[in-house]
Amino acid sequence: MATGRLGIGETLGALNAALGPGNPVWFKETHAQHLRVRDFLAPRRALEARFGEGQVPEHVLHALTGLQGPGVAPVLRCAQTPAGLSLQLQRPVVFERVLSAVDSYATPDSLASQGLRILLHCPALRCSPGALRLSQLRVVIVADHLARALRSQGVCVRLVPAVQDPHLSTFLQKLRVDWPTSSERASSEILRNLVLSKLPTAHNQETLPPGVLGSLGLKELVEQQGYRAGYDPNLDKCLVTEDLLCVLAELQEAVWCWPKGNYPGLARPPNDPHSCMVIHLVSCEEEFQQQKLDLLWWKLDDQAPLRQKHLVCGPVKVAVAPRTLTALQYYDSSLLNCRLRHAQVCKASTVKHGDSRVQDPAWTEILEVLTVATIKFEMLSTAPQGQLLLSDSSISTKGTKSGIFVMYNCARLATLFEGYKRNVEQGLYPTFPSVKSLDFSLLHDEGEWLLLFNSVLPFPHLLSQTAGLTCTSPGLHISARTETVCKFLVQLSMDFSSYYNRVHILGEPRPHLFGQMFARLQLLRAIREVLHAGLALLGLPPLSHI
Repeated sequence: MATGRLGIGETLGALNAALGPGNPVWFKETHAQHLRVRDFLAPRRALEARFGEGQVPEHVLHALTGLQGPGVAPVLRCAQTPAGLSLQLQRPVVFERVLSAVDSYATPDSLASQGLRILLHCPALRCSPGALRLSQLRVVIVADHLARALRSQGVCVRLVPAVQDPHLSTFLQKLRVDWPTSSERASSEILRNLVLSKLPTAHNQETLPPGVLGSLGLKELVEQQGYRAGYDPNLDKCLVTEDLLCVLAELQEAVWCWPKGNYPGLARPPNDPHSCMVIHLVSCEEEFQQQKLDLLWWKLDDQAPLRQKHLVCGPVKVAVAPRTLTALQYYDSSLLNCRLRHAQVCKASTVKHGDSRVQDPAWTEILEVLTVATIKFEMLSTAPQGQLLLSDSSISTKGTKSGIFVMYNCARLATLFEGYKRNVEQGLYPTFPSVKSLDFSLLHDEGEWLLLFNSVLPFPHLLSQTAGLTCTSPGLHISARTETVCKFLVQLSMDFSSYYNRVHILGEPRPHLFGQMFARLQLLRAIREVLHAGLALLGLPPLSHI
């Protein structure tokens, strides 16, 4: 952790430790109504279980008020209330500590995962773009986001398969999905010979379907206990084809031969397949076939990675669609929706200003970014393991839950700072002073504390949560919290929008008002850094205007 950086986790840990042995009882407040009077609460019932009638000893209250330690936020007061033990931080000090080190709060808690290698396998990317289903598109977007989150934590990540279809590669570029490409197919000759050597000698090849080399039994592997728990008990025979062996050959090569490059925490990646973990990201429709592939890999290759996990994404349903949408059709309908909204803006501008001021060649790229933002927020805002229900065949971009709402507020921030810059150039405002000279006690609006306490301060921990994978259980399946960033950015945008609509940041150019203006601008700089870092994890560029 960066020196001096405050943390919600560190503060909660110190608060719970101050109460003595027992389960954690403190929690962080998030709602504006509660934050008017407190920042943390230990509920009355939890205190009663800990201290009999709930009366906290005086020496414990004294210890809580004087709480100190690395990453621990300074406490102003701690008092017993009907709701429980209520604690409020020294807010001006917290503002100063956080806003004096803005950059450090846009990075993860730590790089504890340095040295870990993860191979992310997304079988959906072997489809042609025209055949890509919505459920597969969801898997692709989850895989891309997870790869970005893991890399931000210092994890060595390799992506498989390399995309061979140029049309699919172009579609991924439109979606701003960063995935490797290749024009070559992995050689399966070694695996092919292994399969032929394991086939029964009396097997009648003429009875096999065209393109099938033979059939291998997987039942004994399914029945084994331990880390393989979770495989479908109906798995038995596997028809081995050349295509299946090419898939295995690419996976085999990927775990053995990591490309040269910068691997945080490693002098070089170890040449050991067991030192990496393979995560197969599949839709629920693809899982059965992927389980066959896993078991076949173990059957054919003694050096196959022991740690293979499945992250299975739930189905995607469209409530009102007259037919099944493909990923391409879904993209086109979302883009059309954005264009319709843009046309409405152009018409409104013409009526208001007498010309179509928003007609700009740059709008082509902006519309594409807004389309991708719409799709990614729709696909990622629900936990990947659950079913995703789309309300319409063309996604609605209205309301505060849309990616467009987040991008709009990103553009508002850019416009705000551009406005300040123009006023400096015109001599209306002075240049921005040293951060050390700012008076953060002037930040006393409740919306300002809400932004800092709910958005900036907890963001490093949130980044670590996003990259967290439940890989410790012995079962086959794992889960991931890839919905965390989208939900966070939406809530941040709602809080910022409410504050921005209510508070005039760039006030009149009067010297006695500059102190508060600069303190507010520094707070919004922190919001901008956090927002941009969150968008980067989604592969979305920040927009300067909409």
